[in-house]
Amino acid sequence: MGKSDFLSPKAIANRIKSKGLQKLRWYCQMCQKQCRDENGFKCHCMSESHQRQLLLASENPQQFMDYFSQEFRNDFLELLRRRFGTKRVHNNIVYNEYISHREHIHMNATQWETLTDFTKWLGREGLCKVDETPKGWYIQYIDRDPETIRRQQEQERKKKQDLDDEEKTAKFIEQQVRRGLEGKELEEPVYTELNREHEEEKVAFNLNKGASTSVAASSKTSSVLGPNALKMVEGAVKRKDSAHSSGQHKEKKKKSALDEIMELEEEKKRTARRDYWLQPEIIVKIVTKKLGEKYHKKKAVVKEVIDKYTAVVKMIDSGDKLKLDQTHLETVIPTPGIAVL
Repeated sequence: MGKSDFLSPKAIANRIKSKGLQKLRWYCQMCQKQCRDENGFKCHCMSESHQRQLLLASENPQQFMDYFSQEFRNDFLELLRRRFGTKRVHNNIVYNEYISHREHIHMNATQWETLTDFTKWLGREGLCKVDETPKGWYIQYIDRDPETIRRQQEQERKKKQDLDDEEKTAKFIEQQVRRGLEGKELEEPVYTELNREHEEEKVAFNLNKGASTSVAASSKTSSVLGPNALKMVEGAVKRKDSAHSSGQHKEKKKKSALDEIMELEEEKKRTARRDYWLQPEIIVKIVTKKLGEKYHKKKAVVKEVIDKYTAVVKMIDSGDKLKLDQTHLETVIPTPGIAVL
């Protein structure tokens, strides 16, 4: 019986089946071939190519196992880094995503028998943070990329600088407020006892909120409430006038404090300095002793600046070229009459 046509239903069904994941028991890791059923796997094991692969593996089985283990570890960590980053995640979730790829390295071809053994090995090697919970093992990737570490350090440095600026501004505002409150006496309310000469006499209160109090109203109130109430009304008027004058004074203070804050910000921008100073064509002196006495305290010329902190220098005496960090160099004060940068 001949082969089925390419567009026949049977051929299409076979291609659809071969796309997805098949059973692990019918997969040959050495040949990286997936069989669809037991008969196909049996025929593959009897094939000549499979026998040649077995002969190669029998000569050095440890080499093949190390290769498969390394590939499995690299692919697993790459998936963990790209998919989850540095978040804490269950190891089985990552493993299920890894084996969903059809051409993945199977764990039974590596040095680890179970996923738990592999997770513990990641923790011992310091590649991930692992912890065991009642729900299983959780892993967290440790990112040791130099670029990521440098970016994190730069962010922390910038955050610390912003916090220092905020503290300085808050302290300056506090000093301005304290300076504005100096010389002012806080008036405390005076409480007096209300006495009536006759029990039948009525008590009346003037609740007028106007800025000025007429003399007639005050005299009327004094006749009704007595001398103590008159003192209270006069004190209220004085407090209102003093509050009005202090409000104007405070507005003036606010304006002057704002101007001083703006001046402080401008001065801070003017005096802001960079932490790197390397520039091409300047003369520097080598201060590190790691290069030996041949280069220690010798002068050189900066020919190229790399990443703002590293310089390629050329020795003035010998003409040798060296690549040094900014911390291993110091500037040279030129003699009078020579131009400076």
